[in-house]
Amino acid sequence: MNSFIEELTWRGLIHNMIPGTEEQLDKEMTLGYIGFDPTADSLHVGSLVPILLLVHFQRHGHKPIALIGGSTGMIGDPSGKSSERNLQDDETLQKHLAGIKSQLERFLDFESNSPNSAVLVNNYDWMKNISFLEFARDIGKFITVNYMMAKDSVKKRLNGEFQEGMSFTEFTYQLLQGFDFYHLFSKEGVKLQMGGSDQWGNLTTGTELIRKKIGQEAFALTCPLITKADGTKFGKSEGGENIWLDVNRTSVFKFYQFWLNVADEDSEKYIKIYTFLSKQEIDELIIQHKEDPSKRILQKKLAEEITSWVHGKEETNKVIQASSILFGKSTKEDFLALDESTFLSLFEGVPQKEVSLTDLKNGVLILEALSDFSGFLASKGEARRALKENSISVNQQKINEEYKIGEGDLIQGKYILLQRGKKSYFILKGV
Repeated sequence: MNSFIEELTWRGLIHNMIPGTEEQLDKEMTLGYIGFDPTADSLHVGSLVPILLLVHFQRHGHKPIALIGGSTGMIGDPSGKSSERNLQDDETLQKHLAGIKSQLERFLDFESNSPNSAVLVNNYDWMKNISFLEFARDIGKFITVNYMMAKDSVKKRLNGEFQEGMSFTEFTYQLLQGFDFYHLFSKEGVKLQMGGSDQWGNLTTGTELIRKKIGQEAFALTCPLITKADGTKFGKSEGGENIWLDVNRTSVFKFYQFWLNVADEDSEKYIKIYTFLSKQEIDELIIQHKEDPSKRILQKKLAEEITSWVHGKEETNKVIQASSILFGKSTKEDFLALDESTFLSLFEGVPQKEVSLTDLKNGVLILEALSDFSGFLASKGEARRALKENSISVNQQKINEEYKIGEGDLIQGKYILLQRGKKSYFILKGV
């Protein structure tokens, strides 16, 4: 078995491929591409598998092409969608293209002089000068409407499964993507297109166009759509939010916690897909995990590996330490040593109030700090009851009614965390 195919197979990343793909990969260094639609200025967890396919492809000696859909992004791929996407204006599209380009450059080797260094292309570069009449005459005649109608992405929208139907704009998407493959095949020698299983129809339209127009053979390979054990799609938080690769959209801490919290029944599958650990290393981790699942060995290793790959080892070490502080036993010194960005990501969304550093310099009795000074608790009476219940912490350290908060409690000289019980937090920000 070809080494690239073998690796994808044991990692669970092969869904379908055109016969002859493996032989082509054995024969020579092959150019292969995957397209990324610029629907936002950042990629997200759902984009990681296509990126991983390209990284594995390059590591096995082949040449990866990352295509950003500057032209097809103006339309939107209907595959797996129940309604038509909003069209993007040029300014928005350019912002999205720049963001995605900068992220892809973190994962693939575009810089080396090796024959298989990665290449980044934008399909707008070859589509912008083609007229509709040229496209209809030179490309459209090679793919029949019957062929296009048979695709699952089209049938689901036309047979009543979704109410909105499909516009001609979206109907043409598979032909435009097919033309991308034809262009890259004929101009750059790209012989393989890869993508998710929902892309199979679009990929094979490209191979069909190449076969009919120039009588040559091209290849396609898809990976399965990643799901949870219950069959639902994987890649979003419990609240339905995307987990982005951009730290300004999803903090490193939240990204790390997302992976740390995957279910036991999913962790064995995900550590094969989302890490570069060897089969032997993973098999050993699985054995250790099964001996005591409560230690969450697989989840911890998965979270560490994928966060290090996406955000770097230094940031990962910070959030691992922050996790141990937040969920384990820590000293006041550990908490005060947190850097500002990590602290704020730990307590994202927690109410804040600005207070005078001068007041903190003189010290504020905890009863006053909890009530009138901060507004965290409604009254001194409520604060006194909470203190008697031993439910109040300052920077995660239990305190009593005699305690005064002051400059020595400031995290990075700026923040103090007040806490009642396990889940009620409030931040004082010194100004």
